[in-house]
Amino acid sequence: MPDNGVMSKGITIIGGGGHAKVVLDAMRGVGMFIRGFVDDQSPCPLSGMLDHLGSIDTVEEDDRVILAIGDVVARRRVLGRLGAVRVAGPVIHTGAIVSPSASVGEGAFVGPGAIVNAEARVGAHAIVNTGAIVEHDCRVGMNTHIAPGSVLGGGVEVGEDALVGLGARVLPGIVIGDGCVVGAGAVVTRDVPSESTVVGVPGRVMAIGNPPEADLR
Repeated sequence: MPDNGVMSKGITIIGGGGHAKVVLDAMRGVGMFIRGFVDDQSPCPLSGMLDHLGSIDTVEEDDRVILAIGDVVARRRVLGRLGAVRVAGPVIHTGAIVSPSASVGEGAFVGPGAIVNAEARVGAHAIVNTGAIVEHDCRVGMNTHIAPGSVLGGGVEVGEDALVGLGARVLPGIVIGDGCVVGAGAVVTRDVPSESTVVGVPGRVMAIGNPPEADLR
């Protein structure tokens, strides 16, 4: 059963950017008790909406946390900093549709209007963002971000630490490796090797290598 924070001192949101606003709305909608948020920057977009408790390094081992940073590189870096901190969630917006036969991992987020269909599996700390569709039998890896309006056809597999960009389409049965970036609006018609960047219609591999560093938003 997801931890709603009621039996603890509350859940701390990690991140204070725009994505954190969406996560905050979803948490409030399902009655999670929120302690505040941490972010290394101040002020930030979440300032004024919730108590800013300090930097990310102030999180303690007995805290319950939800990672609310949209950038997958920054998310992975922060996960490494958190160590043994206990993770709450998943957070599933009341406007999302998740099949009873699907599974959503701890710390994951499913946004408003998103659909996770039958037998799909969404990994820990992954994001299925606003209006995204994860069709039947898909596999979404840990810490992967399925961006707003994107669609994964049936049986698609996306590895860990990947980004499927705004409005992208991935045809049924395609396998996308770890660390990939699928550009906004791309249509992926063939398997994609790990650490690749794919753009265009049809999608073509433009680069292979580690994604650039990003800030904590």
